[in-house]
Amino acid sequence: MTAKDQEVKKTVAIVGTRGYPSYYGGFETAVRRLAPFLVREGWDVIVYGRHGATKDDDPSREPLVKRRVTPGIESKSLSTLSYGLTACLDVVRSKPDVVIVMNVANGFWLPLLKARGIPTLVNVDGIEWDRAKWGRFAKLMFRAGAKMTAWFGDRLVFDARAIARRWDREFSRGGEFIPYGGDIPALLPIEEGLSHRGYILVVARFVPENTVPEFLAAARTLAESWPIVIVGSGGYGGQLDDQARALAASSANVHWLGHVSDDVRLMSLWQHAGVYFHGHSVGGTNPALVQAMACGAPTVARDTEYNREVLGEDGGLFAEPTPASITREIDLLMRNSLRQEHLSGLVVKRASAEYQWSGICARYNESLMKLIDRAER
Repeated sequence: MTAKDQEVKKTVAIVGTRGYPSYYGGFETAVRRLAPFLVREGWDVIVYGRHGATKDDDPSREPLVKRRVTPGIESKSLSTLSYGLTACLDVVRSKPDVVIVMNVANGFWLPLLKARGIPTLVNVDGIEWDRAKWGRFAKLMFRAGAKMTAWFGDRLVFDARAIARRWDREFSRGGEFIPYGGDIPALLPIEEGLSHRGYILVVARFVPENTVPEFLAAARTLAESWPIVIVGSGGYGGQLDDQARALAASSANVHWLGHVSDDVRLMSLWQHAGVYFHGHSVGGTNPALVQAMACGAPTVARDTEYNREVLGEDGGLFAEPTPASITREIDLLMRNSLRQEHLSGLVVKRASAEYQWSGICARYNESLMKLIDRAER
C-alpha cells in the first residue's frame, strides 16, 4: 500500500538537513531525490532547512515540496543541534503524520516527538564519534545522541551493513539497511584542459578522516606525472584549504576547484577520470563513492570495511592511509589503461544493481508506510 491509496493525504516532515534543494552533503543529496519521489507517491512533504542554504532557482526543484526555515546558530559545533531543535519544536506544533530525522545529533529531540505521538524514521548516518574532526566534547555529544536515538527512535535506517552491525553491537538496536544511490549519466563532455582517463580526481570534504592530508602529500609526487583535480574544501577554511591552495599555486598540474555544486560537472569529472581516489574512512555508504561508481570512475579507495562493502572486493583498488601507499596504487592504475576500463565496467554494473535511487526511495516510502500503519493500529 502506498500513500496514494490513502483516502486522506499523509504528511511527512524531513528534519536534519540544510533544506531543499541543497547540495552540501550526503543527506542533502538524498533529500533532493527522496522528497520529489514522496510527492509523486501522494505524500504532503515538508523539508526543514536553514536560511540561505538552498538553491532556490534550481530548475529541477519540485514545487510541491514545501520548505520551512527555522532559526539556529551557524557554527561548526552548534549548527546541527540548534537547527534540529527549532525544527523539531515546529514539528511538535504542526504534528505531521511521520518524521524522517537525519543525524543522531537530533536524537536529543526525539523525546519531544515521541511525547507528541509522532512516529520517527531516523537515518543514523555514520559513526560520528569516531571522526577525527570532532573534539572530545563533540564526540561525547554524538555518542549521547546515538544512545537517545537507540532509546527513542521508532525505526532506524543504516546506510551500510557495517553500520548496522556496529549499532547492534553497541546499542542492541536493529533497523533497516537503505544505502545512498547514484545516477548513471549519458556520455558527458570532458572538462576543458583535461583528457579521458588522463587525470587523477579526489572529491572530499577537507577533514582528516577523509585522508585529505595524506592525499595532498601524495599529490606532490603524482603531479610530476599526471594532472590532479581536487574538489572540496573545509567549509570554514583552515589548514587543509591552505595546503591545497599552496599546492595548486606551486604546480601547474594541480587544479583545486573548491566546492562544486553542479551535479553535471561532477559527473563529468568522475566519468572521465583515470583514477578517482576515495579516502573516506568512517562514513558508511558514502554518496560520493556511489555516484563515482555510477559514472564509471576507476577507483582507488582507502582500505576500510565500508569501502569494501560498497565497491565489492573486485570493484576497486585499496590503499593504506599513507602517502606512499596512495601514490603507489594510483600510479599503477594510471599506467594501466586496460585495468582502468575493467574497473570502470565493474563499478557501473554494481551501481546499477545495488545503488539505484528509484529502489532506494521506494524503500524509504515502504518504511514510512509501515510506521503509519503501526501508529494507526
